[in-house]
Amino acid sequence: MTTIPLSSTKKGVISVTKVERPYGEDSAPVASVGISLSGNAESPEWKVHIPMDNLDDVIEALKALQ
Repeated sequence: MTTIPLSSTKKGVISVTKVERPYGEDSAPVASVGISLSGNAESPEWKVHIPMDNLDDVIEALKALQ
């Protein structure tokens, strides 16, 4: 897991990790991105799962925001 300090917060973090079988034995791997305002990367208040097949397109879309 990679943990990044969340800008404009005192303790917040962004956590990024790969989950191999997020929805059971037959599910495909995902990139999991979590946000925790309390700093608890293991139990974020918000999270999104991005299928690995979509990861390159999502990265490009995020880069285009800059």
